[in-house]
Amino acid sequence: MRGERRIRRLVVGEGDEWRWTVRHRHAREGPCQEVLTLSRNGVVVRVVFRGGPGRVVADGGYAHSGLVVDEQGRSVNLHEPRVVRAFVDEVLLRGLAAGDVDGWELLPAIVVRRAAEATPEAPPDCPPGP
Repeated sequence: MRGERRIRRLVVGEGDEWRWTVRHRHAREGPCQEVLTLSRNGVVVRVVFRGGPGRVVADGGYAHSGLVVDEQGRSVNLHEPRVVRAFVDEVLLRGLAAGDVDGWELLPAIVVRRAAEATPEAPPDCPPGP
């Protein structure tokens, strides 16, 4: 897929610019991988999702490019800019340095962050629900 390797730009806050791309790669030994590559100021962080028992990564068959699903059914599409923003925020929060990062370790926090974004806050004059 042509757009799969396209380098995209994400601006966070006051001009904090990140470049990102998503690609599928095959290991010489072991399962397929989906890789979200984030770069800023020459520092590159690769968020790697290795396929395995109970873990789904795009494989050209049943899953679309960028889809990752863990054993608990938590899933994200790595092509969505809001998902990428959540990964950027998590990488910054954890102070992760350059190199490969296990995406499965970050996924639960990303799913929670995305759910919080999608949940509207109640107006201040509304009583709490039951």
